[in-house]
Amino acid sequence: MNKPLAAAAFALLLTGAAAAPAVAQSTREGAATQAVAVTYAGTVALSNCSGSVVRVPDSLPTDPALVLSNGHCLESGMPAAGQVIKDKASSRSFSLLNASGSKVATLRASKISYATMTDTDISIYQLTKTYAQISSQYGINALTLNDAHPVQGTAIKVVSGYWKRTYSCNADGFSYLLKEGEWTWKDSLRYTSACNTIGGTSGSPVIDTTTGKVVAVNNTGNEDGGRCTVNNPCEVDQGGAVTVRQGINYAQQTYIIVPCVGPGNKIDLARAGCTLPKP
Repeated sequence: MNKPLAAAAFALLLTGAAAAPAVAQSTREGAATQAVAVTYAGTVALSNCSGSVVRVPDSLPTDPALVLSNGHCLESGMPAAGQVIKDKASSRSFSLLNASGSKVATLRASKISYATMTDTDISIYQLTKTYAQISSQYGINALTLNDAHPVQGTAIKVVSGYWKRTYSCNADGFSYLLKEGEWTWKDSLRYTSACNTIGGTSGSPVIDTTTGKVVAVNNTGNEDGGRCTVNNPCEVDQGGAVTVRQGINYAQQTYIIVPCVGPGNKIDLARAGCTLPKP
C-alpha cells in the first residue's frame, strides 16, 4: 500500500488519486466516443491521503455529501483484517479543490459512515454540507460512482488531490484476490504501468475517461517485488497460484458501494444487492 504520509507509524503504502471530470461528452451516432475532460474539481486533500466528493446515481442535491477515500487513510489508523467501522463520529477536515487544483474550501465530516480494509479498502465520510450547498457556495459538483463493473482495457485517470498530480493509463485486468500483509481484497483493478502512483495518492478516485464516472479508488502497489507483504501485495488466482508484479499498482472497485447507499445517502448494509462486509 502507498503510505499515508502523516502516518509514519503505519507502514502500508497505498496509492490512488483522480481528478474530477467534466460532464461526459458523446458524439453523433456512428462517431467515436470522446474522452471527457478530467480535472481536479471535486477531489479533496486529506491530512495524509487523497479523496473525492462522491454521489451515487440516486443521490439528491439535498442529501449530505459523501467523501470517498481508503480505509487505511482513517485518522484513527488502519482497520484490522475483519474489522468494519460504521456510523462513527468524526470531525475530520478536507481541502476541496477546483478544476485547476486550487483549494476553494475546507469541508468537514460529521461521521465516518463506513470504513473497512476487508474485501476492499474504503472509507466513506458524511459531510456537514449537502451537495447543493457545496455546488452553490463553491461551484463544485460531486463525482458520480459508476454502478457497473469496469472493463479491461478502459482508459482511466488517477488524480491525486494531495499531490495535485494526475496519472493516465488503462485497466490492465483484475486480480481475483490481492493479499498484502494481514489484508485481502477481492477483484482488485490492476493498472498498466503508466499509473506509477506514490504515497499520498491513496484514496484518489479512478475515473473512466469515457464516462467521467468513478470506477475505483486507488490504494496500493508492489514496491520491492516482495511476496504478499506490507507494501508488496501479491495476486492470488482461484487455484491459489501467486503472482508478484513489482512496480504495478492497484485500486479497489467502487460499483459495489452503490447498492449499499439508501435514501438520504445512508449506508444500509441490509439493502438488496449490498455485498460490503458487515460489522
